[in-house]
Amino acid sequence: MTMQRTVVLVKPDGLQRGLIGEIVARFERKGLKLVGLKMMRLNDELLDTWYAHHKEKSFFKDLKSFMTWTPIIAMVWEGQEAISAVRKLVGVTKGYEAEAGSIRGDFAMSGSQNLIHASDEATNAEKEIGLIFTPEEIFQYETAEACLIYSDFERGKSDSLCPHQELNLDLRFRKPLFYPLNYGSDSSILAYFNLMV
Repeated sequence: MTMQRTVVLVKPDGLQRGLIGEIVARFERKGLKLVGLKMMRLNDELLDTWYAHHKEKSFFKDLKSFMTWTPIIAMVWEGQEAISAVRKLVGVTKGYEAEAGSIRGDFAMSGSQNLIHASDEATNAEKEIGLIFTPEEIFQYETAEACLIYSDFERGKSDSLCPHQELNLDLRFRKPLFYPLNYGSDSSILAYFNLMV
């Protein structure tokens, strides 16, 4: 498997419908790492390059008008095989055909107003990152949960331990402890403390 970076754009319809938080949460819950994020307006020059493969098509003018309607949210996500993982989360292009559980499957009904763009392959991901982000806007950092998402082998860290490994905690010995708390002479409640022993 390969550690990859991929671009996601939340399009104007996603912004207008207030779905940014929901979309970001889907990628975070999957275990992808956000390494770049910005709100911006796309201009004609950038869109001519971005959608060069659509430039001669009849809908190109409408596409540009739609993509410049409001600002967009641009993100770079990182993870093992991130390009294919993100595209599965996004769903197929047409919202009415997208799989239930995908972003488009859950929130889109249109073939064109489909909320989100995701890089389709590694060469385009690299190109799109270069069009939207400067090197200084892409961040390299370790997440505290990386060792819970990937094995040490996948992370390329053969001698790295998660905090739970370092503390040598064995969850099989997790026991509930009960402590009575008295609130007056005629009433009491039982407080439950789930403590590690």
